[in-house]
Amino acid sequence: MIRYKKDTDNIVTLTLDMEKRNINIINHKLGKAFAPIVAHLQEEKSKGQLRGIIITSAKRNFLVGGDLEYLHQVDSITESFEFSAGLQQVFRDLERPGVPVVAAINGTALATGFELALACHHRIVINQPSIRLGHPEVTLGLMPGSGGSIRLLWLLGMEKAFTVLTSGKRYRPEEALEVGIIDALAKDKADLMEQARQWLLERQEGRRKWDTSSGQVPGGTAWDKGMARQIQGLAARLLKENFGNYPAPRAILNTLAEGSKVDFDTACRIESRYFTQLVNSKEARNMMKAFWFDFESIKTGERRPKGFGRFRPKKVGIIGAGMMGSGIAVNCLLHGLEVVLKDVSKPIADRGKDFAMAKLKELRQRGMITAADEKKMLSCIHTTELSEDFKSCDLVIEAVFENALVKNKVIKEAELHMDKYAFLASNTVSIPITDLAKDSIRPENFVGLHFFAPVERVPLVEIVKGKQTSEETLARAYDFVKTIRKTPIIVKDTWGFYVSRVQNTFILEGIQMLKEGYSPALIENLSLQSGMPSSALSLADDLSLPMVLKYEQQAAKHYGNKYIQHPAADVLSIMIDKLGRSGKTKLAGFYDYQTDGSKALWTGLSEHFPRNQKAYDQRELIERFLFAQVIEAVWCMQEGIIQSVAEANLGSIYGWGFPDFKGGVLQYVNDYGPAQFIDRCQHYESLHGPRFKVPRLLRKQVEQGLLIG
Repeated sequence: MIRYKKDTDNIVTLTLDMEKRNINIINHKLGKAFAPIVAHLQEEKSKGQLRGIIITSAKRNFLVGGDLEYLHQVDSITESFEFSAGLQQVFRDLERPGVPVVAAINGTALATGFELALACHHRIVINQPSIRLGHPEVTLGLMPGSGGSIRLLWLLGMEKAFTVLTSGKRYRPEEALEVGIIDALAKDKADLMEQARQWLLERQEGRRKWDTSSGQVPGGTAWDKGMARQIQGLAARLLKENFGNYPAPRAILNTLAEGSKVDFDTACRIESRYFTQLVNSKEARNMMKAFWFDFESIKTGERRPKGFGRFRPKKVGIIGAGMMGSGIAVNCLLHGLEVVLKDVSKPIADRGKDFAMAKLKELRQRGMITAADEKKMLSCIHTTELSEDFKSCDLVIEAVFENALVKNKVIKEAELHMDKYAFLASNTVSIPITDLAKDSIRPENFVGLHFFAPVERVPLVEIVKGKQTSEETLARAYDFVKTIRKTPIIVKDTWGFYVSRVQNTFILEGIQMLKEGYSPALIENLSLQSGMPSSALSLADDLSLPMVLKYEQQAAKHYGNKYIQHPAADVLSIMIDKLGRSGKTKLAGFYDYQTDGSKALWTGLSEHFPRNQKAYDQRELIERFLFAQVIEAVWCMQEGIIQSVAEANLGSIYGWGFPDFKGGVLQYVNDYGPAQFIDRCQHYESLHGPRFKVPRLLRKQVEQGLLIG
């Protein structure tokens, strides 16, 4: 687990190498393994037989973090606190043997892994763009619990430490050096170890500034009036940004503020208390469930059809060089694939290549890729107007205008020239895959791949299975999505698929509130306070009101006489047909848009939808936004549109931004309390109608005493 080696200069190298794992993580076992080694090092020092210590790794990473499975299973506050305090003591003992300690970081070091590096007196990192460093715990609703917050406070000062800890950013080596969380860069492993040795040989003693009488926190402490005002400003900023939905950033700020007033060891105990609160909070439990357990379920291919070897694509054809097609092209290039980008003419296709060039240049300037990477990627994109150029592609993705006739035309042209073993995918957002496949030469090789804009930022892809799509094509599509580092979810081929169908309920609920006489500004503010990234009326404009109405019309067609129209549909018809306000693309929807990009709620809304609701129940309105989505997601589960809890939860978070602190749409029910959720649904159904009716699947699970996932 930890290999010990001592050289003739009395320098000890500790090499992290966890058994039966391809990565190193810190858990209670590794923490215990450190304790006797540290005790032995202290004994060596007392004998004058220890000059310095190098900590490195035998694996490709250094240490990627803590054991989330262990933390998620811990249900004792005492155990959580003792876990934090125990690792703090190990790291504290490591930095106080009286000899200098170097972290020779040969790979990614994150979270608790980076806390170990911070406990070393000097940090050297191999300068590889793929390496990431820092504290992303906040993205899981957590914070460092092994002294990392307090060490960053002493190294960087209050404001910079707060930024590093609350951004959740994973820094590249050059960025980390600039920020000040590492001390030096190395060219390769040999240079790394040589630099570490030289640094140790030049020093006689290792002491941290917080262990000296003259040491001070950079920039001052919370006792200082100026810093106190700064802390108040940061607290106000947090409330404005997340409406108090995320306790972790506030806990980090409190830890830094309170920790700055006391000695280092007392500050670490303060950190442990806040860490313990977070580990046992609903928000952290929900986020760990989504981003660890649900994510691992999808990553390991729980829903991938079994019995088919892994598909390793090399060359991808893309039809359509617009924003979507060009965005997909960039994603493919970044993950080592060749791209053939086609449009109606080569000059138009070349504009797509220009887009890719601009994106890659931006990534190079930000240090995400090297100049050599950029050059190689640009040599792998070929533009054309000829479908014949698809003959050597492993798959072709159609990403043209959302029109069935146009799509069918380009699909037929492409299939004539594709290899019979290649598959073709459509990036349609609303046209059934089964319909598009009717005239296909090989409908079994036809599948939907629904990307979301902007492609470079949205990590989700819906894989849509048509009636004739083969299991092998489904498996190959799954592998392709994972190759380009997106999260795949498999959905049934029906109106709106999964993401658009459920997202539409959020939009419609906001529009219905407008119809009921609530202030548009109130609707927008409360929809954001619910945790959604975009407000309801603004999102309607972004998608276009005709598209929002189209999904409602598709639902009516699908269910026939059984369907009860959403009452908000009337508002959409008035906005589109009577008022000619169809959304952002027309610069007129629920908002007015200026050519400089600014927007404001349309003042005419009050004339056509009078405000007659003077009082309101904030909790009720926020819950209506969330309940509408959750109920629709359960209907999707019941109808087989989405078939796993993990896909439903992550699809909701990644696909349309359902609040991650709730863990996704289905985890929301568990978080709320299944029985209480059903009771509340019945309350809303009595007030607002059948759209809040509890689906049979959920009622049955609750009756059986089961959690929904």
